[in-house]
Amino acid sequence: MRRESFLALALFGITLFGSPAATFGQAPSSDSQTLQALLSEVRALRQDLRISLARVQSAQILLSRLQIQQSAVTRASEHLDDARSKLAEVQVVQKSETAELKRFQDALSAADSPEQQKEIQDSIGRAQSDLDASASVEQQRQTTETDAEQQLRTEQGKLDALETQLDDLAKKLGEPSDQPDRTPH
Repeated sequence: MRRESFLALALFGITLFGSPAATFGQAPSSDSQTLQALLSEVRALRQDLRISLARVQSAQILLSRLQIQQSAVTRASEHLDDARSKLAEVQVVQKSETAELKRFQDALSAADSPEQQKEIQDSIGRAQSDLDASASVEQQRQTTETDAEQQLRTEQGKLDALETQLDDLAKKLGEPSDQPDRTPH
């Protein structure tokens, strides 16, 4: 009986003390794997955060550039409007001067005396000179208008390019990270 008691006590001792030792021997490996998984997750999250911050900073820069470019487009548009307005003004003056020249020419044919004809000839000369000057100004203003149209197209193209970049970046901000799924297993 003593022998059986001793065996039972030995078996109980081995079970009691041996089993936890085997369990403790496995625990560090499991804890190490868990810590490694957590460390990998933290590193991946930091990388995602860096990518997100870089995208947000890029978006802020693009928004600033977009505002600046929108101002440039507005200025170019105002310059074009001004050029068109000045061109229209000189064209109105030209029509008036052309009508005045025609009146003088009609009056010349109706003039009776040589003094009247001389006076009308002088008026025709001044009107023709004014008309020639207006034609020169019109040419300059047409050139200014053409340049302003080109400048507006250029600035609008830059604005469109920035808007496209911003749209692309907005899509990237909405996309999940390019990292694989990191859910713990």
